[in-house]
Amino acid sequence: MTIEAIPLTELSRQKGRELGPSPWHTITQHDIDVYADLTGDDNPIHVDEAAAAASPFGGRIAHGMLTLSMVVRPLREIYRVSGATTGIVYGFDRIRFPAPVPSGSRIRVRGRIAEVEERQDSVQVTLALAFEVEGGGDKPAVVADLVLRHFR
Repeated sequence: MTIEAIPLTELSRQKGRELGPSPWHTITQHDIDVYADLTGDDNPIHVDEAAAAASPFGGRIAHGMLTLSMVVRPLREIYRVSGATTGIVYGFDRIRFPAPVPSGSRIRVRGRIAEVEERQDSVQVTLALAFEVEGGGDKPAVVADLVLRHFR
């Protein structure tokens, strides 16, 4: 999937622009296990098949923070800026995990350019993001506002 980059000088006129959806990406049990090992978050709903099966989720699910951290690839598929010297993730606001992501599920990201702020050295953009689970219904797995800074 090829997308056209938004010129840095045009970002201020892009408020409200819809982004995506990205292609689907799978979150595997291996991804979940590696994340659990790296972070120490070994809650049984993520790593223990029997315990997770007995939980309200009926099986192992991805960590919410793992799902959120997987934003980079799909974001690059739906949002690009040209003319910046560099860009950074400044932070996230209003992060919520409304629905689980079962192990082996496919997710994709949709977004909207919610805010654009011209700064002296950069343009700060807030993207309102929603992570969808394939076959997961209307409730997103993650909703968050991603704040980016694109430096001149």
